Amino acid sequence: MLGDSVQRTTHHSAPEGGTRWGHLRHGSDIGVWGRGRTKEEAFEQAGVALCAVVTEPERVAPREAVEVRCEAPDEELLFADWLNALIYEMSARRMLFSRFQVRLEGNRLEGRAWGEPVEVARHEPAVEVKAATLTELEVRREPDGQWRAQCVVDV
Repeated sequence: MLGDSVQRTTHHSAPEGGTRWGHLRHGSDIGVWGRGRTKEEAFEQAGVALCAVVTEPERVAPREAVEVRCEAPDEELLFADWLNALIYEMSARRMLFSRFQVRLEGNRLEGRAWGEPVEVARHEPAVEVKAATLTELEVRREPDGQWRAQCVVDV
């Protein structure tokens, strides 16, 4: 559930209708969320929201694939680990991502992120995301049957 200090600020709608990802205002940090028909799609869309904190995803060409694997004791911690793995890959490889694929098997995640090296003039990165936090961390099925995954990231 969204806390009192959190407000919806932006969202992205998919061509087939429905909001797929967005940001939540949370003090000096920002929350990211993704929605999908499956938990995997919600995780993928939250990956887009994470990268949209840094730049507009449309500016990032999905040229190179990076493999990501995570394991955690529950789905919420797995979601935070997924985002932290993406943050690590963006920092270590100096890349930005725009497309994601996630496969969940129990509390294990195998994923792939597609992107390209940062080009400051073209991507115009706004901020550096430092870490996904446990604040507002939630993975849940909504009343309409869609899955939602969210948490606050430290910027």
